[in-house]
Amino acid sequence: MTLSGNRPPASEPKRLGAPGDTEKYQKATPTVSRVFKDGSILEMVLHPDKRQTDFVIWKDGQWRTEKSIAIDPLHRLVPYSASNNLIQNNVVLFPSEPEEYESEAAVIAEIQAFIHRYVDVSAFFEKIASYYVLFSWVYDGFNELPYLRVRGEPGSGKTRFLLIIGFLCYKPIFASGASTVSPIFRILDSFKGTLVMDESDFRFSDEKAELTKILNNGNVRGFPVLRSEVSGKGEFNPHAYHVFGPKIVATRGFFDDRALESRFITEEMGQTRLREDVPINLPANAAEEALRIRNKLLLFRFRNLNKRNAAEHLVDRTVEPRLNQIFAPLMAVVDDPAVKQELQMLIRQYQKQIVSERGMDTEAQVLEVIQSLLAAPETTTLTVAAITTRFAELFGEEYERKITNKWIGMILRRRLGLVSERSREGYLIPAAELQKLGRLYERYGLNPTGTSD
Repeated sequence: MTLSGNRPPASEPKRLGAPGDTEKYQKATPTVSRVFKDGSILEMVLHPDKRQTDFVIWKDGQWRTEKSIAIDPLHRLVPYSASNNLIQNNVVLFPSEPEEYESEAAVIAEIQAFIHRYVDVSAFFEKIASYYVLFSWVYDGFNELPYLRVRGEPGSGKTRFLLIIGFLCYKPIFASGASTVSPIFRILDSFKGTLVMDESDFRFSDEKAELTKILNNGNVRGFPVLRSEVSGKGEFNPHAYHVFGPKIVATRGFFDDRALESRFITEEMGQTRLREDVPINLPANAAEEALRIRNKLLLFRFRNLNKRNAAEHLVDRTVEPRLNQIFAPLMAVVDDPAVKQELQMLIRQYQKQIVSERGMDTEAQVLEVIQSLLAAPETTTLTVAAITTRFAELFGEEYERKITNKWIGMILRRRLGLVSERSREGYLIPAAELQKLGRLYERYGLNPTGTSD
């Protein structure tokens, strides 16, 4: 019942022959997906017209449908029943069969068009959400992943966003109807799909604390959440629930945990008037459109799961490490060089957006001044006075206060961590401190080379 990476991959699947005495003694294990040692992939599909589930097996570039799969003489895998309550009530969604697509770029364009048709978000976030959908279908080929979040007040469109993006993701698990958090642990552990949830659906502090555990442990492989379970004998036994996987979250505010906040790619909802072409009510065919896209994404998963992984060459040194950790898996999802370049531009745009939102424009401006001074041939030492003078020339009109050496020195010391020392020329930044600049340029979205992007 587990995907590759959480436990050793299973043996090669075997076809089942006609039912007979052997099958009667095989233990049937309900399963939704599995990756085998030989590279073959098993995925459960749901035929909505028949209300019937099957397996699709991918091996050697071909796929076939099976009712069940024998993994050894004593065990066989069976799909969850279509009458399962989670499936009947669309808590978890599945594709119906693999469907051919033109190209990766065409799939991304189709995903983005679907999102644009039903959701009003910025062009930047619309594109990021499209990549995230694609990434969710091969997430288990990576060890780390980001989360996608929308933030805003009631009526800002958060629920619509969760629904539309969730429609397209890999095995979306809609947690909004959960009365408690406990079922979410079990569903994530069993189905290992994309969690889609609105934080406001969980009102009590202990429930939100449990959700925070899922989010804190769910973006890096190998960090299950331990929970006490009561055995049939009344004994308490710890159980490890695997919660690693993509997550799409809606919140009204921020999380107190800074490390957790840094794992989200976030869009502020309700900032502008709703686009006129976005329907207030979803049409009946929206779910059918989404199913066709999921079918294409199933084939994308088959073709790409075993060859996608984050690589060092995808790291962009012009952005801070945390953003690289978030975006490198998304970069690894696509092969098209033009698409990669577009995503890289989006990453740098997001870096600048974060700098602005954090209110770090002043620090970035000071670093720009330092960068320009160090690039000048006449600069032999970097003094606080020289930084102050150049800062006042370039940015002084933006500030109502007087630009002084003391104020710039405070920014250098307290906000940037650059310690100056007294010399005959006044206070200067020693050579040892200049070694910190490369990391600071990355953090504040500046090109380390000083050239334009």
